[in-house]
Parts: sequence; structure tokens; C-alpha cells
Amino acid sequence: MTSMQQNSLPVSQAQAALSKAPRSAKTPSKTVIRNLGLKVTDQRIAIIEVVRSGPKHFTAQEIYELVTEKNPEIGFATVYRFLRKLSENHFVTEVRLGGMPARYEWALKKHHDHLTCTVCQKIVEFENPEIERLQSKVAKEFNFELSDHVLELYGVCAECRAL
Repeated sequence: MTSMQQNSLPVSQAQAALSKAPRSAKTPSKTVIRNLGLKVTDQRIAIIEVVRSGPKHFTAQEIYELVTEKNPEIGFATVYRFLRKLSENHFVTEVRLGGMPARYEWALKKHHDHLTCTVCQKIVEFENPEIERLQSKVAKEFNFELSDHVLELYGVCAECRAL
């Protein structure tokens, strides 16, 4: 697979069908909120701005703590409900590791997969054209048309193994 082909992989073919409005990493926050069918509020804008500019992989609690530094009136339930709505509409991707709290990331960016350390919960993003090719091959073998996928590989990172 050439680097040009690799760069053109969609995050999800299904995402384009969700909305006729533009869906890109640069879509204004107010447009994203309206695309969700929600009223634009200062609370939602504050949450989405932290989601887009904060840590790459985050829990609802981490977003809540960052948002309430500037907006202490926002409750955890508001943050959690809005993250769920963003997840249901593929603006964020939700990843669960065993009994740990769900982690999220802004989904409207170049496709990638994850390695997650089961000890320290560090997440490493990676791209591998061979894995993408094999997924397509398996789908074809079972007569599936892929619309999306999330690949999470779990193990122990080098730092935790050294302890």
C-alpha cells in the first residue's frame, strides 16, 4: 500500500452518512453541536473545546476536571451526557479497557489503531498498512462490507516491564 493510499483511509465509511454538514477536525464547535441536534450552550462549547484541545486520550472525569477549572458550574453528569452524545454520533471514539473507566478521543482525525498498557494505561497510537490490508481481506473472506473498526492491542509497555 502506498503512503498516498494509507493517508486516504477513512475513519469510518459510515460517518459520512450521519450528517450532510461538513465533518472535519476544523468544523467549528457550534456547528458540531448543531449537527448533534442540540442547542448551542456555553457549557457544551466549553466541553467540546476541552475535548478538542485537551489530552489525546481522556476519561470523562479528566474532561470534567479541566472544564470546571474555568466553568465550575458545569456538573459531571452534563460532561458525561455530552461525551455520550459525541460518541454515539462518532465525533469521539470510546475505548474500554477491562473494568477501567471509558477513555475517549476526538475521532475526526487520521485513522490509527492503539496499543494499551494494562499496567499504567498508557496508550500508543500507531498506523500499520499491513493490518489494514488484513482486515479488508478477512472482511472479504466472510462477505462483509466494512463500515468501521477499532483495533486495540493490550499488553505491558517496556517501562512497566522494567519495574
